[in-house]
Amino acid sequence: MAKLTATGIRNLSTPGKYGDGNGLFLVVAASGAKRWVQRITIRGKRCDLGLGPLSSVSLAEARELAARNRKEALAGGDPLRDKREAAAVMTFEEAAREVHRLHLPTWRNVKHGKDFITSLEMYAFPRIGHIRVSDVTAADVLGVLTPIWTVKHETARRVRQRIGTVLKWAVAKGWRQDNPADAITTALPKVPKVQAHRVALPYDKVADFLTALRGCGAMPQTRWAIEFLILTAMRSLEVRDATWDEIDLDAATWTIPADRMKMKRPHRVPLSPRAVAILKEARALFGGTGRLFPGMKKGRPLSDVTLSKTVKGLGFPVDIHGFRTSFRTWAQEKTGFPREVAEASLAHLVGSEVERAYSRSDLFDKRRRLMNAWAAYVTNESTGKVVRIA
Repeated sequence: MAKLTATGIRNLSTPGKYGDGNGLFLVVAASGAKRWVQRITIRGKRCDLGLGPLSSVSLAEARELAARNRKEALAGGDPLRDKREAAAVMTFEEAAREVHRLHLPTWRNVKHGKDFITSLEMYAFPRIGHIRVSDVTAADVLGVLTPIWTVKHETARRVRQRIGTVLKWAVAKGWRQDNPADAITTALPKVPKVQAHRVALPYDKVADFLTALRGCGAMPQTRWAIEFLILTAMRSLEVRDATWDEIDLDAATWTIPADRMKMKRPHRVPLSPRAVAILKEARALFGGTGRLFPGMKKGRPLSDVTLSKTVKGLGFPVDIHGFRTSFRTWAQEKTGFPREVAEASLAHLVGSEVERAYSRSDLFDKRRRLMNAWAAYVTNESTGKVVRIA
């Protein structure tokens, strides 16, 4: 039978244990702090189960918790285990950081891994980071996304995807049964799809750009990296992270391993005479180890922002990636090389899966001729000898 009263427990000051019945006690410490403890038998073993401090758990709530625990224990359950498991549930921020740590080795590059956690730090953690991952609701996710869904749609879409990844992990851990990030589709406004293409420089302006680049005051490795990128028609990250162990100067070949390629396939790049000359200049200045074009901080590559700012600072409002388009358009309009040779030069897959299964050549010799012609075009150099015809 209940023995304690709400008024009585407020006046208790003598240290000790005061019973209320059904195994429920109020423990008064020497400091005056008061907390609820339930003595209960769980699967044949007697133990004390803490129910929380009096400051946050009232007498009525403590009785309700004690009755619920007693009922569960009599049915063969384990309220102590349930309490431990509940205490082990991470907050959304803790879970997100753990998911980030687990997935980090699987991302294509460091930037992708950094973007994952940075976007959550900026948009999700301030609103739901402190909430236990088991308690995050669809309304919570909607609260994160609504302010940015229409004004920063691509960012919001990625944030939603990343929140969903964290919550799916929580489902796998047994901490929740659903993924509210998947349940808010109809609650978000429709945003028209806009196909945004990278701004490219017309191919007949690339030579003028290179002239301006060589005369600018940017760091030599920045100038060389941009020109090397143009001459090889490769992506920014592939150039910025390129290392000397990938280069064979004698064979004028750059072999990029699969783990650094977007399509996860190794790719050989034929190097034009001008590209080889750039590498020799870089080796003379920085040595033949590590990255071809090292950044200002030791051990770090040049940043994509550095390359982009250099290009735009010269008065050319184009994207670094757009130089691949310049090359592809030139190959299409100014040469007779087959489409598959130009596409292979960009490390694109061509044809159906069945066709690729039988066509296994990387067209390297033909690509070398194409890349030499491209280098000659943008550097205003001749590709051959002038022969007098009688």
